[in-house]
Formats: sequence, C-alpha cells, structure tokens
Amino acid sequence: MENGNLFIISAPSGTGKTTILKKIIAEMANVAFSVSHTTRAPRPGEQEGVDYFFIDKDMFADMRQQDLFLEWAEVHGNLYGTSSRAVADATEQGLDLILDIDVQGARQVRKKLGAKGVFIFIAPPSLEELASRLAGRSTETEAVIATRLQNAKQEMKSITQYDYIIVNDTIAEAVEILKSVIIAERSRKRRDLSGAPLKLVF
Repeated sequence: MENGNLFIISAPSGTGKTTILKKIIAEMANVAFSVSHTTRAPRPGEQEGVDYFFIDKDMFADMRQQDLFLEWAEVHGNLYGTSSRAVADATEQGLDLILDIDVQGARQVRKKLGAKGVFIFIAPPSLEELASRLAGRSTETEAVIATRLQNAKQEMKSITQYDYIIVNDTIAEAVEILKSVIIAERSRKRRDLSGAPLKLVF
C-alpha cells in the first residue's frame, strides 16, 4: 500500500484555519488530524486520544530525550509535541494526516522530513481583514489583538517556505482549494479521489 500524505498546515491566529480543517475532515474520506501530546490539563469535553494525549512533564521530557517527537514547542508554559511514531503509523495505513502547527513547528518538521511533507500556509486576505475578524470574535482585548497581528506579520515572513498558499477570502472557497491540493497530492501518489490506491490494468 502506498503511504498517505502528511499535510503540514500553518496560519496566523484568526485566519479561519480551524473551521477550514474541520470541514475537510468532515467532507473528505481517509483524512485525519494528528493528535498531539501535551502537558496541560484536559479542558471540559476534551477526550484522551481524541483531542490530545495528556501526559506529565516528566514523561514529555523522557520522550524528548529519546527523540520521539517530530516537532515540539512550549506555549504559555505548557508543552506540546507530535509523536513521530504516531505520524508514521497513520500514513503507513494510507491515511492522509493533517498536522496543524505554527511556523516554528513546521520548520522542525521540514528539517526532519524535507520533501516528504506537503507544507500549506493559510493566509488572510490582508492584515486589515485579519484585524476585523479578530475584533469580530469579541473574545480578545485590544492588546491581545495587537499581539496577534504582530505575530501574524512575523509568521507571514515564512510564507516562502511553504509549497502552497491558500488565501482565505471565504471559508467555502478556501475549503475547495485545500481539497484540490489534497486530491492533487493523492494523484501524484497514484491514488484516487478517496485516497485508495489506483488499480490500473493494461
């Protein structure tokens, strides 16, 4: 069986990435999210092995020491990491796996995997539109929005390191473009629309 693809997807906060990816998972066969390990406590409704693998800092440190993470990062005092073995297991089963990480994590993955990953950046139409979307959520202060916009400017500087750029003018359009990318990458690996291997007889 031909291995599935690993799609590494990054985007500034507020770009709409989470909404786009949920639609992709719901609408496409044989596509899955990569489940990360984290040292933070579960939030209400989160499930072990579905949202995250919840581990303590000692176990995380042991996994790091053994080089078991494809990438890892510290965010707000909590540690997050992607298991190399879990990624390999999923793709070896023929699944197309989506890795939702920031630009720093994407650099780590590219350093380890090189051309084996498909790197996709989801961008806002403009910083002005991103600011409007962040303000429209009514969940963040002006100071937080300013920080997120500054971070977005820095993240956008890494855009040339990605194989595909999707501008999220509308969710529907961005979803269709991402579907097209996934289908194109499946075709490169001699797989059909569903991700199943092509059975060609001549």
